[in-house]
Parts: sequence; C-alpha cells; structure tokens
Amino acid sequence: MPTVLSVTMAIGSHRLSQQGAITKRMTAIEEMAGMDVLCSDKTGTLTLNKLTVDKNLIEVFVKGVDADTVVLMAAQASRLENQDAIDAAIVGMLADPKEILNLACNKSEIEHRVHSVIDKFAERGLRSLAVAYQEVPEGRKESPGGPWKFIGLMPLFDPPRHDSAETIRRALNLGVNVKMITGDQLAIGKETGRRLGMGTNMYPSSSLLGHDKDESIAALPIDELIEKADGFAGVFPAVADATDAARGASDIVLTEPGLSVIISAVLTSRAIFQRMKNYTIYAVSITIRIVLGFMLLALIWKFDFPPFMVLIIAILNDGTIMTISKDRVKPSPLPDSWKLSEIFTTGIVLGGYLAVMTVIFFWAAYDTDFFPRIFGVESLEKTVNPDFRKLASAIYLQVSIISQALIFVTRSRSWSFVERPGLLLVGAFLIAQLIATLISVYANWSFAAIEGIGWGWAGVIWLYNIIFYFPLDLIKFFIRYVLSGRAWDLVIEQRIAFTRKKNFGKDTRELNGTSAKDTPRASSTSDTVWLRELHTLKGHVESVIKMKNLDIDTIQQSYTV
Repeated sequence: MPTVLSVTMAIGSHRLSQQGAITKRMTAIEEMAGMDVLCSDKTGTLTLNKLTVDKNLIEVFVKGVDADTVVLMAAQASRLENQDAIDAAIVGMLADPKEILNLACNKSEIEHRVHSVIDKFAERGLRSLAVAYQEVPEGRKESPGGPWKFIGLMPLFDPPRHDSAETIRRALNLGVNVKMITGDQLAIGKETGRRLGMGTNMYPSSSLLGHDKDESIAALPIDELIEKADGFAGVFPAVADATDAARGASDIVLTEPGLSVIISAVLTSRAIFQRMKNYTIYAVSITIRIVLGFMLLALIWKFDFPPFMVLIIAILNDGTIMTISKDRVKPSPLPDSWKLSEIFTTGIVLGGYLAVMTVIFFWAAYDTDFFPRIFGVESLEKTVNPDFRKLASAIYLQVSIISQALIFVTRSRSWSFVERPGLLLVGAFLIAQLIATLISVYANWSFAAIEGIGWGWAGVIWLYNIIFYFPLDLIKFFIRYVLSGRAWDLVIEQRIAFTRKKNFGKDTRELNGTSAKDTPRASSTSDTVWLRELHTLKGHVESVIKMKNLDIDTIQQSYTV
C-alpha cells in the first residue's frame, strides 16, 4: 500500500508541476482535494493589473488646467526604471489620493469634492490617482519650494481577466467558495465582485476587529462573518510579489498568474486523491476477501489452499494495481477527504461478497454435479480419498479473475462498464489473467499441489465470474445510498468526464450538492449558477450605465435591471 500511494502522489505531483503548480509537500495534494474555500487576491489574479486611464473622466480642481495637463504632470512624476525598496515604499504610500490631499494647500476648498469623486470612481470599479504640483523658484531639488497644489484626479481601470468569471463559475460548480481579498477600497471590491459574479457581500478589513460593522453583521462572530462574506477590502495580500520567505513557507507555489491554474490544480488533486481512495477500498476488499474466503473453505471442508498459489496471486496482482497510479479517473464533483466509514464499509461488504462467491463455487464444484451436468466438464466431486489438486487450480483461477476485476468497480463512481479505464490498467489486467488462465489449464506442479483443469473448466470459471461480477456495481450503489443517499444521482448521470493530461476542467460537469452562498433564493447548484450569471450580467449593465453618466434610478422606473 505505501508503494502504490507514494507512486500515485509522485506522478500526480509531476502532473501538477506541468500545470503551473509546484508541490513542496506531498500531503498538500490531499488537502487541496478537500479545499472548499479559496481566498483570492484581486489585483493581478482576478484582474490583469494593467491600468488604463480614461481621459474623459479626469476631474480637474484648478482653473486654467485641462485633462491633458494633469496627464502630463502625472507622467513627469512617474519613473520607468526599477524602484528600490525605499522608493517603492514612498511611492506606495503616496498612491493613496488622501495622502496627496493632505499635502495640498487647497485641501479645505476641495476636500468634500475630492472624496465625492473618489467614491464615484470606486462605485464604477475605478481606482483614483491624485496629482499635485509644487513650484520650485530656484529650480534645484534641494530648494524647499512652494506649497503643494492639488490639481486633479485620474480614474484608473484595471480590467478583469478574460477567464476570471468563467473560472469562478467553475470553482462554484466544484463546491469551492471563492472569496476576494483586496487592498483596494470596499466599493472597488464590490464592483469587481459584481462584474465577476462573486457577489457583493463584502466588508472592510476593520470589521474583523469589530469596527465599521453595520447592523446586519454587528451580532455575528468573526468566524461566521468570514464564512458569510464574499470578500474583504483593505487587506493587502501578497501574491506575485511575495517574499522568498513567504514562498518558502508555502506548500504549493503557483508559477502562472490568474485563478485558472488553481482550478486546474484542484481538479488534478481530486483525480490524484480519487486514485488513492480507489486503491484503498480495493486493498481493504481484497484483504477481507482472501482471509474470509480461505478461512471458510478451511473450516467447512478442511481445504488448505496452496500457499505458493497465494504468492502467485499477490505477484500478478501487484503488477496490475501499480497501474492505478496512472489510471483515468473521474474526479469528485465536490471537495473530498478520507471518509474511513465509507472506505471500510465498502471494502468489508465487497470483500465479503467475493468470499461468499468463492464458497458457493467450491460447494457447487465439490459437493454437487452442477457444472459437469450443465457444461459437460470433468467432475471435481469429492471421493473417498479426495484429491484437491485440480480443485485448487480451479479456485486459484476463480479468485485471481474476480479479485482483479474488482479494480474496475472500486475505480468508478458510476457503472464500472461505463467509465472507460486507462489502457495501461486494461492491458495489465488482461496479461495477468492470461497468465493465470494458462497456469490453471496447463500447470502440473507437485510442489504447489495443483494440476491443470483444461480449457473447459477455464471457460466455466470465466463465465461464472462474469455473471457474478455485475451485482458488484449494485452493491456499491447500495452502500453509497445507505451512507449518503446520493447513489442514484450517479446511476442515472450520463455526462461522464474523463481526466486527460492537461485537460481538467474543459468538460461540462453537472454537479449536485454545492453549498449555496449567502443567497436564500439558491436551493441547488443549477439555481446558484444561474443566479450568479444573471447577477454578473446585471453588474455589466449597471457598470455601462454608470460609465455613460446616466441616472440608473430613472432608467429603472421603466426597465428592470
């Protein structure tokens, strides 16, 4: 088991690195598979971090100065070369228009208007850049110069990434709640959330400290506030420009910008976790099946299965199960984790069923003439001096075939014959069972106490296993229904998404059970997605109306936005 799980995680880690997510701690793959909340930075992650200026919206506060002059002065104050840490700190502080306003000598005259314009820009999702100038009569930088004069505000627009809205929709469909963490103003965060369909239930970071809370959230504890919020403003996270120390402390390092790489990594992690979970259920089932089956044969008929043949079963089985690490699987539609009750219940029931199958086969071959009478094969019935060598070969083939066939049941979420397995797994299974069939047909090994049973018995055993294979899916669905009540959703689901290399998230997935966000109208996943798409469209319409300086209240008297 450790070998299979380690190889699976190692191959999965390599696959994640190809998608732009470098794993520094293996167990982080399991944690990402169970992730249900994603906190995302806004600037550079949800948006392009490529600011543009709309000259038509520039506000001028000094007579005799036009918008072109404001742009020219802002350009003269900018630097194209790289800044050192001190320069970056100073410029970063002065980027806040309020800091520029505090330097201005005409602050008292324009303060109310400046704040009004800043709020108006923020409601449209626009940042504000203040421009002030100072006259230096002597023309030297060491001169004290005159007072600073505030001359204008420039609106800066940071457009969302082209894939942000779609990526957020995919994340919601996968059961991952996306929250925005931004250092910008609250109004900018809300407008961006409206455009991307994330919701506008956002609060300033000071609300986490008990300040600036409105009446609706005043009584909420911090953990509940965080859970209900769609994001927080004024937080100042570090993503692309994170320090080396922060990168060193992380478990997964993203090498590509945007959210799409995270969603791809989530799907890949769930596929990796699904492979490990499938193998764990299979390992529990086979352990129960071997121990219980051979124990019942020994207790009821005093039949001792040859230990050497158990070794052959294990060797052929190991070669097949190693291919699980590269199998094609269907990731869980929701965050997944180790559910021991599900794993052990499924393993025990499936293993018990296989053990009973072997006992019934032994009884029919040893105590009755059913197989000779129906299929005309050689009788293996008990005699005065019973010879178990041919019966041991028959039991070996029956156990080998159905034990490895169980892999196809445990690896699938729906019907095992619907979800196509990987070619490597199918090839390993066919080769292993071809070897097992040839051994049972031709091997006359006195040291292993077996004797060949011929092709007639081999065909009967294959038919017997095929017939009793189909109930395994029904048993799996029944167990899932008892534990969760959702098995029928997987039985009737027709849209099967197979994982391919670098292809996670491109297929349409119909998922159930996604927790709705803080919206009482959303009662199911489809309702949630529909409402969010409608909300996003509504946000686009409102943004266009505001950008055109139209009165939205007047428009809503005739039209519903």
